[in-house]
Amino acid sequence: MGLDFTAIDFETANGFRGSPCAVGLSKVRGGVIVEEASWLMRPPENHDAFDYHNVRVHGIRPADVAGRPRFGELFPEIGAFIGGDILAAHNAAFDLGVIRSGLEVSGLPGPAYDYVCTVMLSRRCYSLVSNSLPFAAEEAGVPLVNHHDAAEDARACAGILIDIAVRNQANSIAELYLSLGLALPQQPAFHPAHDTLSKPTLSALAALGGTAAARPFRSGWPEEGDNPQPNPDAEPGNPLFGQTVVFTGQLAMPRPEAKMRSAEMGARPESRVTARTSVLVVGDGFVAGDLRSGRLTGKARRVLELHDRGQPIEVISEGEFLQMVGGASIHMAQ
Repeated sequence: MGLDFTAIDFETANGFRGSPCAVGLSKVRGGVIVEEASWLMRPPENHDAFDYHNVRVHGIRPADVAGRPRFGELFPEIGAFIGGDILAAHNAAFDLGVIRSGLEVSGLPGPAYDYVCTVMLSRRCYSLVSNSLPFAAEEAGVPLVNHHDAAEDARACAGILIDIAVRNQANSIAELYLSLGLALPQQPAFHPAHDTLSKPTLSALAALGGTAAARPFRSGWPEEGDNPQPNPDAEPGNPLFGQTVVFTGQLAMPRPEAKMRSAEMGARPESRVTARTSVLVVGDGFVAGDLRSGRLTGKARRVLELHDRGQPIEVISEGEFLQMVGGASIHMAQ
């Protein structure tokens, strides 16, 4: 087998993963992109409201998808393009979650997919202060021109995986994972009629029923709270598993809750940046570009200093963090 896979990127209409409004795909054969596809779509019914923050990021508006097929109607074409390929995505938990939640709320079953997360591979194979898509793509020699265009983001993801395979002298995904000592993760097949719904879907359905309310933004100096122990039964494939996480800036959720959710994913939350810190989550609307502009908190500046000294540490946005813990999130900060 050669280096064969399909890279995928979704954009969503709102904070629920199951609200896809655009998808881009790049098919790779023998380490070369040979075919691409992209679609605009209406999100599933009852989950098709466009949030201002999402629109500000990707520029897709309700009028742009009016009259288009809904995700459930379009998925047979998307699935046919993917075929039996391994899927690659930058923060794969999010994009695979879009497929699962989008199909769940559409009442449709989903196939099993082996998948690759280029965020995880970027952490292992590059030494970047941020493994967000623009930074990783630049390192791979495929810089993004129009970030948050689903087709361009999928193409960049494909380029990152190709570059990482070349650097590791791997001629296939199997060879790459063997050389890195990793097991290829899989999202299992599911059927909403008899399988348990995913947590994001259950939360979205609860919100529709009026049992879950939007959490208000909290101002004032954030309270750190306790540092819970990592969940020993967490999924090792989650990007936060085994990381030591510190939070800075104003988050949209209370900091103790953020710590609890990171610990559930197998991370060890702490209250200040030290030599143990491996991930800093930044609130206040931080995006990866702020690392270059200098709009940083004191903790973030400390992380940059440690990174320059060789400590393997990275900065992520709250949006990326929420994608990793399965909360309300958008593809805003990759």
